[in-house]
Amino acid sequence: MVNEHRSGPVRSTVAREAILDATARLFHNRGYDRLTIEGIAREAKVGKQTIYRWWPSRGALIGECLAEGRLVPVDFVVPDTGDLSVDVETWLRSVLSILEKPQGGVLLRSLVAAATEDASVGAHLGESLGVERSLTERLRGGIRDGQLPADAPVEQLGRAILGAIIVESLGREVHDPASVVALTRYLFSRGVSRAEA
Repeated sequence: MVNEHRSGPVRSTVAREAILDATARLFHNRGYDRLTIEGIAREAKVGKQTIYRWWPSRGALIGECLAEGRLVPVDFVVPDTGDLSVDVETWLRSVLSILEKPQGGVLLRSLVAAATEDASVGAHLGESLGVERSLTERLRGGIRDGQLPADAPVEQLGRAILGAIIVESLGREVHDPASVVALTRYLFSRGVSRAEA
C-alpha cells in the first residue's frame, strides 16, 4: 500500500498517479457502471480517504483521467486546409475511429453514463475530442472565409456534432460512422449555400 503517512509532494504525486492509473485501467476493463471508489482504492493500494481528499466522486476522477488523455487521446485537431467541410470530415473520421476499435463503443457509452452523473465529465469529453477548442475555432474560420454565414452558431454546431457521435455510440452493436459524416456534409453544404446567398 502507498504510504499515506509520508509527508510532502513525493507521497502526493505517487498516490495521485496510482489512483489515476487504477481508475483508467478499471474504467477500460469494467466500464463506469462497475467502477467503485473501493475498487479504485484497492487497485491503487491507497485508502478511500486519500481518494476523497482529492476527488469528491468517481465522476470527478473520470473527468481528470479524460483531461490527461488517460481514456481517449487528447490530440484531436481540426486541420485548416481552406475547405471547411473537408477539414471537419477529417477530424470527424479521426474521432469516429474510436468506435471502430475493440471496445470503443463500450468506452464511449461508459463516458456518457459518467457524464449523466457528473457534468464535468461531459465537458472534459468535449475538450478531449477537440470540440470545445479546435472545432469551434475552425468553424469561426469558416465564417471568416465566407464558408458559413456570419450568424452561424458555432458552439451549438460543435455540440450537435458531438451529440451525433454520442448517439451513434449508444445502443448499437454495429456502428455506422458514415451516417454522422453524411450529416455533417449536409450541415456544411447548407451553411455554405446560405453564406453565398
